Amino acid sequence: MNLLMTQKALALSRAELAWAEGDRGPLWRVREGVLRLDRSSHEPDGAHRVVQLALPGDLVGMDALWGEPYQFAVSALTAVRLDAVEVTADNREALLREALRQQQRHSLDMAEVRTGPVARRVAQLLRLLGHGHHLGQRLASAQGDAIRATLPRLRELAEVVDAKTETVCRVLAQLLPARRAARASGAGLAVQGA
Repeated sequence: MNLLMTQKALALSRAELAWAEGDRGPLWRVREGVLRLDRSSHEPDGAHRVVQLALPGDLVGMDALWGEPYQFAVSALTAVRLDAVEVTADNREALLREALRQQQRHSLDMAEVRTGPVARRVAQLLRLLGHGHHLGQRLASAQGDAIRATLPRLRELAEVVDAKTETVCRVLAQLLPARRAARASGAGLAVQGA
């Protein structure tokens, strides 16, 4: 029996794979964190393409509603906690309605993080990751470092917004305060970034 089928909750570290495309398991609800849903490309490189993000409160693994294998590979963009959702004859229709509303919202979210100027895409992704209240504010370097420590790896951010890592790095430097540097005397330690 698939290990996912017996789980009632999952805790994932940043970048950890929850399940692969074609696996089977239950319906899940994101309790905290952000997941990325990927689809294998049919390109020779076999790369995965980001299709959607799942945010706190969202249902994920919706294929379980109709007894099918998962269509997407799912991994943690940030640290994540998931709870299994029991699907019964009594709640199936309500869950299907919720899933439909969620899909519409996610289509809009992905359009905003995949189109337009890169700065606007990155800012929207930061909002989805829960950092929207920091944008446009003057923050201390220590606050910027704390935010960076919670962000996905730069490569993953670039994949989500469909931009080069160098471009995303420059945009983050504009949106967040500069990193705290080591003191010239050598007494201080440099804060390591995410």
